Amino acid sequence: MLTANHHRFIYPFFQYYTEYQLKRRFHSVQIIGDFENRGLPVLLIANHIGWWDGFWAMHLMLKVLHRKFYFMMQEDQLLKYRFFNQTGAFSVRKSSREALQSLSYASSLLEESSNMVLIYPQGKLHSLYNSDFHFQRGLGRLIEGREGKLHLILSANMIDYGEFPRPSLSTYIEEYQGAMKLEVLEEGYNVFYRSCLSKQINRMQI
Repeated sequence: MLTANHHRFIYPFFQYYTEYQLKRRFHSVQIIGDFENRGLPVLLIANHIGWWDGFWAMHLMLKVLHRKFYFMMQEDQLLKYRFFNQTGAFSVRKSSREALQSLSYASSLLEESSNMVLIYPQGKLHSLYNSDFHFQRGLGRLIEGREGKLHLILSANMIDYGEFPRPSLSTYIEEYQGAMKLEVLEEGYNVFYRSCLSKQINRMQI
C-alpha cells in the first residue's frame, strides 16, 4: 500500500487551492452543526457523491476540525493522481489482503490526537439523493473498542442551486454518540442523513 505524505509545499498549496476553488465555484459554503473539541483524533464519515468530496472535507478540516488531514483512496486512482499522496492520501485495494493493511494503517493514524482520517464507508459513489447507506465491513474494525477515544463525526454534503448560476454547498455535521459497532453506526448515519435531507428541503422552501 501507499502511505500518506504531507509535502512541505504541496500540502499547504492544496489547502490554499481548496479555499480558492470553493470561493470561485460555489455561490456559498455553509457548515451546519457543532463540534466540541475535546482534543481527540477525528474520524470523519462522509457521503461520497463526486469529484468535490475531498475538497469539501478539507474545507471542513480548515474551518472547524483543525487536524492533520488523511484520507483513504482507491489505489488505482491514487496511482493515477499521485499528487494526492502528498496531501494526506493513502491507498486501499478492496477485496484483497492489503485492505487489512490499509485499515491497520488508518487505525494507527487515529492513535494521534492531531490527526483526522476521512472515510467514505459505502465504498463507492452514490447519488446525493440516496438515503440508504450500507457500510463496508472494514469500518467495523476501525471503530471497535474506541469508545471515548476519538471524535466520530458524521458529515453530509448537499448542494442546491436555487436562483443562482453557481451551486450552494451545505455541509451538515454531527458527532456520533452511539455504540462503536458497525450496524449501529450504519443505522445512525442513515437517520442522520435523512434528517439532513429534510432540513435541506425545508431550507430551500423558505
